Amino acid sequence: MTKPAVFEGAVEGWWYVDLVEIEQTERGLVVHDLYVDFLIPPAVDRYQILDLDELADAVRAGKLTPSQCADVLTATQRFVDRYLRRPAEGPSGPGAEFPPGAVTALDRLPAF
Repeated sequence: MTKPAVFEGAVEGWWYVDLVEIEQTERGLVVHDLYVDFLIPPAVDRYQILDLDELADAVRAGKLTPSQCADVLTATQRFVDRYLRRPAEGPSGPGAEFPPGAVTALDRLPAF
């Protein structure tokens, strides 16, 4: 999750969330891109899901199995339910603020 400094104009201040899977190996952590990304404005009153076509291409190319694709879609829905849905929109899981407080605190630190 990041708020890219290169976002200007209409997307300035928006959050970019890249769904990833983190694997711990003997050599350290390995981050696997799950292809699905989100663009979320500061007001969190709407969002955009990006790169579903890349997810489909990865399945077609054999980079992901159908089971892995199903896991990515489940993770996508869980993220939406947890962070982006309002209670009035139906069941939303445990609910959590977006961006999470720990990330907000980091975002407020001065740039170096």
